[in-house]
Amino acid sequence: MAKVKYYYDQESLSYRKIEVKNRRKVRNVLAFLTASALFGIAFVFFLLSTPAISTPTEIAQARELENYKLNYEQLQLKMNKIEEVLDHLQERDNQIYRVVFETNPVPDDVRKAGFGGANRYKNLEGYANSDLIISATKQLDILSKQMVVQSKSFDEVQRLALDKEKLLAAIPSIQPIKNDDLKRMASGYGWRTDPFTKARRKHKGMDFTSPKGTPIYATSNGKVTRADNRSFGYGKHIRIDHGYGYVTLYAHLSDYNVKRGARVKRGDIIGYVGNTGRSQAPHLHYEILKDSKAINPINFFSGDLNPEEFEAMLEAANRENQSLD
Repeated sequence: MAKVKYYYDQESLSYRKIEVKNRRKVRNVLAFLTASALFGIAFVFFLLSTPAISTPTEIAQARELENYKLNYEQLQLKMNKIEEVLDHLQERDNQIYRVVFETNPVPDDVRKAGFGGANRYKNLEGYANSDLIISATKQLDILSKQMVVQSKSFDEVQRLALDKEKLLAAIPSIQPIKNDDLKRMASGYGWRTDPFTKARRKHKGMDFTSPKGTPIYATSNGKVTRADNRSFGYGKHIRIDHGYGYVTLYAHLSDYNVKRGARVKRGDIIGYVGNTGRSQAPHLHYEILKDSKAINPINFFSGDLNPEEFEAMLEAANRENQSLD
């Protein structure tokens, strides 16, 4: 029930009921509604500007930022693992591969070199997680550069390995005559008694005694540069250039199985034992030259001798006796 309001009329000295006109009632209602609407709008703007309350869009953006942050953290962990693996590769590259192939290691100042000049990450500054983004980006750049350096290093190691393979194929490493065909190792490298003059002179190779016609084998891959009897004392002989400064000489042959210019491989039959030239009995005189200088062949029989056989040959080669040529 609506309350009835009165006022005191001084002229009649009595209370009279207040009569409110309809127009005024409408005006009062409109004023109230307008004030309420303005207050509501102001309150909504206040709530929107308060950090504690976010719009659905802001909530979605915040969730997306958290996902990015999580992804960057996961990326950081992966890059740490990659960095660890790369460190192991770099260590093995310097301490194993480059040692084996006798080349200098890659210096740390080359492997770990940073990026100079202006700030490369200025465009990543000013964001909520700039430190995290810049750190991850910088680490990724450094890893990328180190991987490029390591890739170039492995390219060089691969080239060295191929060269090493060719070098190993070029180094003489087997006996020129099979053990089964040998009577004995007659004379070694060094000072020996000349069979003709009886004077001591430098014997530049090793003499293997064997029956005439015994096959002689190329001790490594190479190219035949001579197969003739136009060198004093050697009689029919063959010279093979193996590359890398190595040349082998096979003298006093009875016959050839190759011609000048032929390409041979380790183990190919190139000729046969004989007694031609300055020789006292059928045998093979075998020399190894490195950079045109004769060296001791005893150190180049690693390919087909067991330790006991090598010790026996070493003992015979070191015995000073009379050579056969």
